[in-house]
Amino acid sequence: MPILEHQFLCRLLTRCLSSELPLTSRASVSPRPSSSLTVPPISVSHANNVPSSPDNVGKFVENNLDMPRVDILKQKMQLLGIDLDNSCLPGQYQNLFCPKCKGGQLEERSLSFHIIPDGEFAMWRCFRTSCGWAGQAFADDKELYRRVGQKSYGTMTEESLGLEPLGAKLIAYFKERLISEKTLSRNAVMQMSDNKNVIAFTYKRNGLLVGCKYRTMEKRFWQGKGTDKILYGLDDISDAAEIIIVEGEIDKLSLEEAGFRNCVSVPGGAPSKVSSKDLPPIEKDAGYQYLWNCKEYLNKVDRIILATDSDPPGQALAEELARRLGRERCWQVHWPKEDEQSLFKDANDVLKCVGADALKRIVENAEPY
Repeated sequence: MPILEHQFLCRLLTRCLSSELPLTSRASVSPRPSSSLTVPPISVSHANNVPSSPDNVGKFVENNLDMPRVDILKQKMQLLGIDLDNSCLPGQYQNLFCPKCKGGQLEERSLSFHIIPDGEFAMWRCFRTSCGWAGQAFADDKELYRRVGQKSYGTMTEESLGLEPLGAKLIAYFKERLISEKTLSRNAVMQMSDNKNVIAFTYKRNGLLVGCKYRTMEKRFWQGKGTDKILYGLDDISDAAEIIIVEGEIDKLSLEEAGFRNCVSVPGGAPSKVSSKDLPPIEKDAGYQYLWNCKEYLNKVDRIILATDSDPPGQALAEELARRLGRERCWQVHWPKEDEQSLFKDANDVLKCVGADALKRIVENAEPY
């Protein structure tokens, strides 16, 4: 059933519930969109029990809803970044913050959200024209949600991406970089099943696979289609008050070898230089959407250690991150000299050359930005 038809029916129901007039019929909405609508009759005696005051509509719905279904929907919405409180009841429309565009520069509540009266599914749409994110989630579906007008989302699996556990060749590749099999396993680092020379870094959010970044041993990178723009290792900072941000997935794994799990990596490398322009609005900050998409994690952090590469792009990245995250809570790692002419490049460089203990000390000696 089209979304507009659902909205019309649900609003009609709400008006009837809040009216003094008896309700003589009710629309029964199918848990799946369909082209037909059945309207079973409701007796007048039943209708007389319907509360006439708008203030009582919520109580009426609350007493008749199927709570397990609603709980499932709320859990799914939480995974998508849609925050629902106890006021979000079936049969009512809510204006919420859109987790995709964050309400734009004005931070408006642009997401129209609705759970149908029987609690079988929820639907939403962001009314900001530059966003327009819309979807449906069903309580009895295994998939997370369905994008309106697009293919299903939330069904990404290791099997659907053609991934398999790392083979001996890639395990040896990481061993040369002092990354253990234990660390690789905990971070679900895999390989492509049809090209066993390609490393697959799986991106997860709340334990859900939301994307993958691929790397060859010759340092060629690409991201899988449909990959969410988020920080790599995001689940490792869900409850952290202090975090470390690095420039690559292998650097994140290297810091774990040094005892730091509260570490994430940017997904797309570094800019060539610091921008001379003012910061753009969030929705136009294309190169750093991964920060805004993880805003609810980063907002809780008190101290952020920037451990980007020592080369000019790495230092430019540190500056761009500090501009967006707030310099007052940023600290910076200064990589020591490798020889008379050059510095160690990054965390893995230090791990390979001087070991995990030295890497730990260097990070612990980060200085205020």
